[in-house]
Amino acid sequence: MVEGSENDRAEKPKSGRIVLLAGLAGLIAGAVAVYVMERPSGNVAAAIEEAADGGQCAATAAAAKSLDAAATGSVAAMRAAETPLPVQNLSFTGPDGARMTLADFKGKTLLVNLWATWCAPCREEMPALDKLQAEEGGDDFQVVAINIDTGDDAKPKAFLSETGVHALQLYRDPTMGVFNELKKKNLAFGLPVTMIVDKDGCQIAAMNGPADWAGEDAKKLIAAAKGMDQ
Repeated sequence: MVEGSENDRAEKPKSGRIVLLAGLAGLIAGAVAVYVMERPSGNVAAAIEEAADGGQCAATAAAAKSLDAAATGSVAAMRAAETPLPVQNLSFTGPDGARMTLADFKGKTLLVNLWATWCAPCREEMPALDKLQAEEGGDDFQVVAINIDTGDDAKPKAFLSETGVHALQLYRDPTMGVFNELKKKNLAFGLPVTMIVDKDGCQIAAMNGPADWAGEDAKKLIAAAKGMDQ
């Protein structure tokens, strides 16, 4: 019998930890997420605009429920939105430091993930998110991983380098505005928090806690989400 390489053996414990954490998240709805204290932040204008335009996502409610059947195994904690919410006005900075919103990705199904360098579960799942983007990212899908560390870009950039991330771009919100708005919508209480956003900017599913985003369960879920947008 040919034994696996040292790299293969090293990857198995790490993948196992992600699957274990994801499994726990599926059982207890994200209780393994790292709790985050709210702090004053931006995105107030975005919240007002979205509240005024909330009817735009009503038509997606029935279709969103179909995602529950696709959320199994390592992504079982993902729950379809009973009332999909418009999130296209959530703002953050792009890789070039310029201000942008989720509306800039209109036409793509998005997996939006909030993370921080001090979040241990985030460190566990980041390589999997990177692999998902590398394998599935394109004209119809993108992983948008938004860092919420305060301060400058130094620590987040070092974090991505240390964890071997190459496909993900660095999006940032040092004000924690995105997190606070999702918390007000009862979509986030800790890190990591992940939501699926359809091509029109409607949040159609969300979960708290990590997952094995490079696995087949995640790919099946993303395929189902993209199928809604056909």
